[in-house]
Amino acid sequence: MSIGNSPADDDRPSIGRVLQQARIGARLTVDEVSTATRVRIPIVHGIEQDDFSRCGGDVYARGHIRSLARAVGVDPGPLITQYDEEHGGRPEPTAAAPLFEAERIRSEPRRPNWTAAMVAAIVAVVGFVGFTLVSGGGDGEGSTVAEGTESAKPTASNGKPTPTKPADPKPDPSDSAIAGVPANKVMVKLTAANRQAWISAKDHNGRLLHVGVLQQGVSKTFTDPKRIDLVLGDAGAVQLFVNGKEVKNVGEDGQVQRLTYTKGDPEAG
Repeated sequence: MSIGNSPADDDRPSIGRVLQQARIGARLTVDEVSTATRVRIPIVHGIEQDDFSRCGGDVYARGHIRSLARAVGVDPGPLITQYDEEHGGRPEPTAAAPLFEAERIRSEPRRPNWTAAMVAAIVAVVGFVGFTLVSGGGDGEGSTVAEGTESAKPTASNGKPTPTKPADPKPDPSDSAIAGVPANKVMVKLTAANRQAWISAKDHNGRLLHVGVLQQGVSKTFTDPKRIDLVLGDAGAVQLFVNGKEVKNVGEDGQVQRLTYTKGDPEAG
């Protein structure tokens, strides 16, 4: 009888192998994954080789695994479970109740809360003054209209009632949705029309707006005053609108496209 991992465990690929194959399948480089997740390149290389010594501990290792998995389109849950099984599992949480048991044994005598008393006194004085002002205001000429009568309409100097200006009609919600494209910005809308696709979007300062897998049927919209930079992992799966106009022939199936768009028509990008 041999002692060791079961056959099921031997057949299961390692965490680093799963992440590496998923990254290659998404046509991403280690540099791109590092930029998208803010995990340093040596750590990405180490994790793909199942070396977690650079992570700085189990907590950081779990966080890096979760970030890398999401960036390459893999469910992080099974990988985190596998990491816990291979590294002794998560530490048991400490029960909170015993920590406070000593405080309940001996109670100190309560002292008068002068602050609360002063606040209550101030509130009482303010309330009395407010009640007095409201009650006194009713002795003079009031503007309250008796119940059951029409409110007085404003009149001009000649005694005729001044016509009331009709309220401006509220815009139709559909009109505001159609006019949602800003004139002084670039707006990019991406939809995973045919299947899921990996996308990355940055603003003109290089700040990452979004990175990860866009599930089929899901849309993302990005705006910027100057420029939007895109990386499409599967250009043939993406439907692209720039400043309200559809961009035809974004790319072939499985093709990685790097695109940049600015204000104006899509052709200006």
